[in-house]
Amino acid sequence: MAAIIFDLDGVLIDTEGLQYRAYSQVLAAFGVRVTLEEYARHWIAAGRGPEYAVAAYQLPVSADELRARKHPVYHGILRVEARLMPAARETLTRCRARYPLGLATNSNRADVEYVMDAFDLRGAFTATIAREDYVQAKPAPDAYLAAAAALGQAPAQCVVVEDSHRGVEAARRAGAIPVAVPNAFTRGNDFSAAVRVLDALDALTPELVDGLVRQPA
Repeated sequence: MAAIIFDLDGVLIDTEGLQYRAYSQVLAAFGVRVTLEEYARHWIAAGRGPEYAVAAYQLPVSADELRARKHPVYHGILRVEARLMPAARETLTRCRARYPLGLATNSNRADVEYVMDAFDLRGAFTATIAREDYVQAKPAPDAYLAAAAALGQAPAQCVVVEDSHRGVEAARRAGAIPVAVPNAFTRGNDFSAAVRVLDALDALTPELVDGLVRQPA
């Protein structure tokens, strides 16, 4: 049986810009302005933005402290400005009718719970995996291995929907089937490890999912 596992930020919720604004506010206190290009490359694609900022701008704080300072700023922005990505609700409804759905995200549980409640998404997912539920963040495979296990599926039977290079790489390392749906922040990412790159979420059809799962490994 096939299953689908969705990433959250940049796939279902339009939050990449909100994350950028939160980090921009925190870095401004140190006199640092990170460009959108820097953010897309080091935060989204590589997942090592705080480490990059600390080293590149010789900040007097650690990468973990930078993350900790960003969290409350992001929480405040998220709760006012979060929006669903185009076709997100329709895609979940269509896919839920055919497959068990999972969510696997680098976001913490508090933010995931807020999104689930704010957009009434709880009923869409059989399993929800937040950052507290696994050891190593994407691009390590932990999130998708945890989601597949929670769904009771082998990773090879799971189509993973991601928007970034590191997310696609995490799915590949887990042995799942990566499908990329780039957004404005991630269109320049390397998606060579994805089995498909879709223009939009509404291109994720049951026919596509069935075809991908049936393909030999």
